[in-house]
Amino acid sequence: MSDIKASIIISVYKDTHSLSAVLDSLKIQTESHFEIIISEDGCSPEMSIFVQQYNWFCQFRHLTQEDLGWRKNRALNRAVAAAKAPWIIFIDGDCVVHPQFVEMHLKYAAEDRVLLGKRVKLSEAVSHDLKNLELSVFDVERLMWKYLLFHHGCRYVDEGICITKYPNKELRKVKNLTGCNFSLSKQSLIKVNGFDEDYIQPAVGEDLDLHWRLKAAGLQMFSVRNRAVVYHLFHKSNWLSQTDNVALMSNKIKEGKIFCVNGLNQYL
Repeated sequence: MSDIKASIIISVYKDTHSLSAVLDSLKIQTESHFEIIISEDGCSPEMSIFVQQYNWFCQFRHLTQEDLGWRKNRALNRAVAAAKAPWIIFIDGDCVVHPQFVEMHLKYAAEDRVLLGKRVKLSEAVSHDLKNLELSVFDVERLMWKYLLFHHGCRYVDEGICITKYPNKELRKVKNLTGCNFSLSKQSLIKVNGFDEDYIQPAVGEDLDLHWRLKAAGLQMFSVRNRAVVYHLFHKSNWLSQTDNVALMSNKIKEGKIFCVNGLNQYL
């Protein structure tokens, strides 16, 4: 266990095809001293079978919970509590990562920092190709030059450029925490009591709410944009109105509730 430098928490819900591509991209990382926690907001037989049959290459855990609607924050808190490493990296189960992704998150890790990355949004055609490859470093690099350079319907293609020079500077700032590409110490999450389970709808509660509380707690937001690169696989949007979430967060900000009441300490 002492050689595990990071715990990678992957949020999933039923989509095993995408998760397979994500895990394959983690298999070819330049930094291999990590564990993987599959954080499932549900308990599907298909996911269980997939995890059991996958050709694992590192220590892993698969955490499930009863499917009672959107409870991603609960699933994330349980995963954080189970994490063995002092540094935790968060991605989603539809986010393929660049071969230097873990290396870059660990390179810029510091106890007082939250590392914030972005992601490329792949088109449906490119996502289909990527999910049907047995990934190698060559394939991921080719994705950048063949697909992203010529767009092929992809969005935010500039986020796919991986730059490892200029090690002491932020290349481009990040305004907000993106839930599918950020990392921080486990102690920093304990400091604010993790994710707030009062949020029962997607978005805001899993990223923006955590962002303001970490910042208010004195953590430095440090950009790893164009260093820790993520390729977000295409899926149809199921975006919901954020009116309720935004109102809830606004009230919490007014009350100064940095340490959420309904959070991580339930599982520690």
